[in-house]
Amino acid sequence: MTFVEFTSSVQWTNAPSGINIYLQALWHDAKGNWEIAHTIIQDIDTPEGMWIHAYLHRKEGDDSNARYWYGRAGKKFPKVSLDEEWEEIVSCLIADLKI
Repeated sequence: MTFVEFTSSVQWTNAPSGINIYLQALWHDAKGNWEIAHTIIQDIDTPEGMWIHAYLHRKEGDDSNARYWYGRAGKKFPKVSLDEEWEEIVSCLIADLKI
């Protein structure tokens, strides 16, 4: 799946079949379903999961909690917009799938 295919899928009723848990969370977030995205990702203790968790708390406006999760993910608190960060995370995940 390409970045364009993934972002286009946000218009669908259901998430694309076969996408990993990280992309599922980001898909739901893009659909405006923050709670579902957070429920999916909150217990995934991988660098990717913690990065998405941090992004979600940043989006929520809880910068303190977000900073904690960025630290756990080995990331600095971003200076880019939320949309730009979402695109960066998705792009990184999709690039990893092609390796």
